[in-house]
Amino acid sequence: MNLCYIGLGSNLSQPQAQLLQALRMLNHPDIGRLVRCSSFYTSKPMGPQDQPDYVNAVAAVETDLSPLDLLRVLQAIENDQGRVRERRWGARTLDLDILLYGQQVIELPDLTVPHYGMADREFVLYPLYEIAPALQMPDGQKLTSLLANCPANGLLTLLDSNQVHDALAVC
Repeated sequence: MNLCYIGLGSNLSQPQAQLLQALRMLNHPDIGRLVRCSSFYTSKPMGPQDQPDYVNAVAAVETDLSPLDLLRVLQAIENDQGRVRERRWGARTLDLDILLYGQQVIELPDLTVPHYGMADREFVLYPLYEIAPALQMPDGQKLTSLLANCPANGLLTLLDSNQVHDALAVC
């Protein structure tokens, strides 16, 4: 099993419900096992500001899927939940990104791991730190170093990890 970190984001069609549904899907035997999920956070959108704020989280998932197979599954989940790709950094029902896949460095036309923008994104680093504070990047850099150089930019906790866990248990 490979331990992967998946970034989740949504700002359309009941974002909290979108993230909860995606987490349920990630915990499917054909995909993997949800090991842990961060709190849900609200963040300002990247890029165009003419859209609602986002709800973001990071999940730790163990999977036997290859990186490309995992990417295909994540894209299928996005599509099943109504994802439409109209513009870069536009509003979306669901965005699922492979942030880390074990300690692998992957550079393929369709997939870059570690995720190319994670070092600059508070809505990735703060939730990731919450569930993996001792994490070290494949290049040896500590997550705490990345976090020290990334301001919170108004990131707020919407649901703490216990509330997320409880919401998943109810469904």
